[in-house]
Amino acid sequence: MPRPKSDFDTFHPCDFYEPDELLDDDQMYTVYEIARLLQGLDPDAALDQETEDILLDWAIPWVMRNSDDLVIAEPAGDDEPGYYGLKE
Repeated sequence: MPRPKSDFDTFHPCDFYEPDELLDDDQMYTVYEIARLLQGLDPDAALDQETEDILLDWAIPWVMRNSDDLVIAEPAGDDEPGYYGLKE
């Protein structure tokens, strides 16, 4: 349900990292690792499933928005995610 802006004390800019600010040139990342990095967490940080699902809601559009700057590699197996990295 929408809420009036007056319900909130402060607002923050809706700025997202650019791919080259977030990812290392020589590394490939799963969308789960990207989700953690977007929140300033270690890519290997342990998260409960509910939190990880919320973070993915932010990461997937980020990947899509920045697809021109990214490459993708096939997953190692059918039950594993693909990997994303910076285009060279």
